[in-house]
Amino acid sequence: MADSLSRREMIQKATLASGLGTLGGVWAEPATAQRKKRKSPNEKLNIACIGVGGQGATDVNGVSGENIVALCDVDERRAASTFERYPNAKRFQDFREMFDKFHKEFDAVTVTIPDHNHAVATALALHNDKHVYCQKPLTHSVWEAREIANLAQSRPRLATQMGTQGHAFEGYHRLVEIIQGGVIGEVREVHVWTDRPIWPQGLSRPTKIMLPPTTLNWESWIGPAAMRMYSPDYLPFVWRGWWDFGTGALGDMACHLMDPVFWALGLGAPTTVSATSEGATPDSPPTSSIIKYEFPKTKTREGVAMTWYDGKHRPPDALLEGATSPKIDNGSLYIGTKGKLLIDHNGMPILLPKAQFEGAKLPPPTIKRSPGHYLQWIEACKNHTPTGSNFKYAGNMTESVLLGNIALRTGRKLVWDSRKLEFKKDPEATALVRREYREGWSL
Repeated sequence: MADSLSRREMIQKATLASGLGTLGGVWAEPATAQRKKRKSPNEKLNIACIGVGGQGATDVNGVSGENIVALCDVDERRAASTFERYPNAKRFQDFREMFDKFHKEFDAVTVTIPDHNHAVATALALHNDKHVYCQKPLTHSVWEAREIANLAQSRPRLATQMGTQGHAFEGYHRLVEIIQGGVIGEVREVHVWTDRPIWPQGLSRPTKIMLPPTTLNWESWIGPAAMRMYSPDYLPFVWRGWWDFGTGALGDMACHLMDPVFWALGLGAPTTVSATSEGATPDSPPTSSIIKYEFPKTKTREGVAMTWYDGKHRPPDALLEGATSPKIDNGSLYIGTKGKLLIDHNGMPILLPKAQFEGAKLPPPTIKRSPGHYLQWIEACKNHTPTGSNFKYAGNMTESVLLGNIALRTGRKLVWDSRKLEFKKDPEATALVRREYREGWSL
């Protein structure tokens, strides 16, 4: 895989030097040259959207103030309503074909497809010099997260953003300002929880197999994963509950809920990760789990212990003593040396104990407010400015999140070597850092 990537990079450098680029076998003017022809940053972007049903429809709507010139979805039936809203957009079922045949016609790409296809589609967009918005988690594997982050950093003029809408929330802005302002002291412990999974998990390989619907391109949906017969137990939405396609409750919600943790505390890679769970099978994530991460001490803070809960699990009630807010299904609790901070994913910070912080002076706003989750990416595409959830930041967080899934699958405490991208003295766990791609698929 690494050799293939390096060959592609060398080919691109050579062809770009001569003023040409090779895109999926099609010789074409480089997209950088195409973009230079744009007359004004106020000119609308031409956007291609990969995955346009379900959450994909939401993302298309989020960027609909620009020109939607191409729509790609493997499932024509599920995408039908979006196709109808944009009758002039070119339609595709395979994003590889879209890049091969239509790459000159768009500047930017949204990627809203199952997790196992994120990295391949995103890498293809970056290789073709396109701005990219990709849903969370950024990738399906730890190795992919590192590769995509590095690829994006090698193309600094491209605007990248992961789909963590909370990064634009006022509640998370204030959380970061309060914690970095020292209001609750040194934060050394964080608890994060979700009500997911709300789809089936703990599954065995389906026995109900059949021919795929004629409206579904099954080969493209499978993508780089190992081929198997179609089953309605795999899609739509329920793919999240299969290791080959999704990343479980952790992958679905941790990039949202851990975002302010990484942001406020400046977290890098953890040193250890461990997990306990119920209901897991070799094919499917558990029905509930608890995952513990340990982050090392740095020059600016002490070490941080972060615990994740999903399914039926929640933090001990004693930790929430003094909280009178409604039940929080998706939230986080920060424990500092001077107090606590509790937040609902869609809410505002609550300082605990409440009596202690009654009338407390809070730090003024210091973070530049977002114009809106999607608009921030659009502006970044036009002005070449970084987004809050750019792929350098998002790649680091995604790596850490997905380490938790490896701990779930091995059932033991793992010691992580981030520089080497491996677990110390644990080749079995290290083998899960990267997955094999089906022939014909690569980064």
